[in-house]
Amino acid sequence: MELAKIETLVEKYLEAETTLAEEQQLQAYFAQDEVAPHLQEYQVLFGYFAKAKEERYTKPVPLKPKKRNYLKWASVAAVAVLMFGAYLGNDYREQKIAEQAYQDTQEALQLLAFNYSKGTEKIAYLNEFEKTKNKIFKNEQ
Repeated sequence: MELAKIETLVEKYLEAETTLAEEQQLQAYFAQDEVAPHLQEYQVLFGYFAKAKEERYTKPVPLKPKKRNYLKWASVAAVAVLMFGAYLGNDYREQKIAEQAYQDTQEALQLLAFNYSKGTEKIAYLNEFEKTKNKIFKNEQ
């Protein structure tokens, strides 16, 4: 294989632009005993990849899936949202009740003030009646 082509492929490999076929050519080149002296540092790299392909995992793989507690956490989050909503709803309801009580109190006081003013008008008529009566009775006596 041409040395210039290998150097070009190594540059492409380092830039992550090689195809699988080109990577196989590089692995085949670096698997040889005779490698150009300035490319020997890459021989270790490609040797590691070749050795890593041959390794096998021998430990047993557990087939039981891990239990996820998503449902548990989702229910906790839902309860938290409901509690927060109930708190805000209760606060809003209490505010509306207080506003209604304030309006009812204002209406009652306005009614009281209206009736009081009517009563004072009637007292003015009574005072006038009393003055007139006193004039009449003073003249008769």
